[in-house]
Amino acid sequence: MCGRYVLHGPQSRLTEYFDLRACADWTARYNIAPQSDVLVIRQRPEIGRVGQMVRWGLIPHWAMDASIGLRLNNARAETVAEKPSFRSAFARHRCLIPANGFYEWQAVATDGKPRKQPWYIHPARDGEFFAMAGLLAAWTSPEGENIVSTCVITTAANELMAPIHDRMPVLLAADRFDAWLDPAWHDVDSLRPWLEPAPAEGMSARLVSTRVGNARNEGEDLIAPL
Repeated sequence: MCGRYVLHGPQSRLTEYFDLRACADWTARYNIAPQSDVLVIRQRPEIGRVGQMVRWGLIPHWAMDASIGLRLNNARAETVAEKPSFRSAFARHRCLIPANGFYEWQAVATDGKPRKQPWYIHPARDGEFFAMAGLLAAWTSPEGENIVSTCVITTAANELMAPIHDRMPVLLAADRFDAWLDPAWHDVDSLRPWLEPAPAEGMSARLVSTRVGNARNEGEDLIAPL
């Protein structure tokens, strides 16, 4: 799964890395949790790649109320093309969710007592970003409120992640951005092979403070190595 991640600047580097033509204002965050407003990257045919703020927790267009988004933070790669909650978005409304890194919790034991130890996973090379594969949906409430929401697609763990957790976000390489973001690309079978674990050699992981477990905690110290 993916339940917390990090996005910080400088904004100019993110704009250059993802070749953005326009971008909504966003604030550096070191403990982004579901139900937050998050930055996603989508393709607008008349403009190009743009950054937009949306809600993390997918609300399908057919939902009766927004509460379903509390359960749809992630979509499993193995079933994303078939599940009613995700299949339309996978075929037509894909996005990238930029991140400097993400957190995952490892089940460990201390003095015979089980606990969860957080790890921070980030690109192996300084200055790079992860591009997490995401989906988008637009929903209108009975009162007329319009909400655009997103979720992260997850897949099986690679060699780096396996000792920590059995799932990880789908991370897309830059040469796949154009096809993934293309709203006219409906051939989902051609996209399925991209939903596999990213190569472990492009990633690094380090132990971090358990303070990240509280979504109210923020700050650069959360990603500092223990």
